[in-house]
Amino acid sequence: MNILLLGSGGREHAFAWKIVQSPECTRLFVAPGNAGTAEIAQNIPLAVTDFTGIHKFILDHAIDLVVVGPEEPLVKGLVDFLKSKLETAHLPIVGPTQLGATLEGSKDFSKRFMQRNGVPTAAYETFTADQIEAGLAYLEKQNLPIVLKADGLAAGKGVLICENLEEAKNSLKEMLLEAKFGDASSKVVVEEFLSGIELSVFVATDGKSYKILPEAKDYKRIGEGDTGLNTGGMGAVSPVIFATADFIKKVEERIVIPTIAGLEKEKIDYKGFLFIGLMNNNGEPSVIEYNVRMGDPETEAVLPRIQSDFLGLLKGIATETLAEYELVISPEYSTTVVMVSGGYPGSFEKGFPISLPTTVEKSVIFHAGTSRNSAGEPVNQGGRVIAVTGFGKDLHEALTNAFATVEKISWEKAYYRRDIGQDILKLIN
Repeated sequence: MNILLLGSGGREHAFAWKIVQSPECTRLFVAPGNAGTAEIAQNIPLAVTDFTGIHKFILDHAIDLVVVGPEEPLVKGLVDFLKSKLETAHLPIVGPTQLGATLEGSKDFSKRFMQRNGVPTAAYETFTADQIEAGLAYLEKQNLPIVLKADGLAAGKGVLICENLEEAKNSLKEMLLEAKFGDASSKVVVEEFLSGIELSVFVATDGKSYKILPEAKDYKRIGEGDTGLNTGGMGAVSPVIFATADFIKKVEERIVIPTIAGLEKEKIDYKGFLFIGLMNNNGEPSVIEYNVRMGDPETEAVLPRIQSDFLGLLKGIATETLAEYELVISPEYSTTVVMVSGGYPGSFEKGFPISLPTTVEKSVIFHAGTSRNSAGEPVNQGGRVIAVTGFGKDLHEALTNAFATVEKISWEKAYYRRDIGQDILKLIN
């Protein structure tokens, strides 16, 4: 098979790493890719939103399968665009249509979908700028803390947890009246704060059948002890000890099954991954959010635990044959530590050469925000630069192996959290 994978992050390097292990993979192209994908596939200088360029590339290179990594092209309607063209109307694609992608593209749409389909989630109301007075009055009647979410895509930064009423009111005004998150906050979802422990469950679906992939817990804050600004993710662990078989059964019965049934009932063409952000409150699951793709850095922890042919899973999703696919999961632990540019998630300097080890043990290095300079050296190009995943029979061993490799990687002003997984180790001990 000739495969085109869209994206340039750690998630896409992990996808590429897994795809090329399949005997069915003839050629893998990654657009635009990074310094890591260039080592195992052919990078193509195409933006993920260059729909016309992508269409032409598919025809010119006899592509048999398209895999969409990030959310932006999905929310902007890439799948619909390709389906509307005669030559690519029946091309297998991993990724939902624009309507399906609205589950991530609009928090309000997502909440209304959950409500219609009986999926447990926090109570909420949605407000626009011309409803500001009603929104402020609504805040006065709510329990604190309270959550404010920009309706649209805000690069993971559009969620605020407000501890007091004054902060909540000021934030609502900034979001609606001062466009704090641009067009993304032209609508704001005001939501009940859910307490408990967060985790993510990943589902592959062809729109009818589904497979539940390994769960993961990620670490969003930049600082150790979960302090400081939110990031795209500083690390992840899988499996998660508090996601017991009983809890996952509840997730499947109360969330996964009604969600897939809702997509079918509402005639939403959904062939792709569904990332379900969950709160576990004393063993009871509630949905925080849906994302319409795999998470990052959770993908780097989850994919290595899939022992069956990953390309077979992707084909099953895209061709509505997922029911025939046998998913095999490793019982091993997998832990990911993300190395970032100094200053991230604020401003940071780019272009520092990265020193990488030639061999690693019981771990794998995934590139994220990297490129190559004129001398051919890998350099930091983005905020999140490298994701190192370690493996082990238990969490402690997996973390030990991940950090042993992290310590062999360096570039100027590199930073990483040293406490990834420590909270779970304390629960175990």
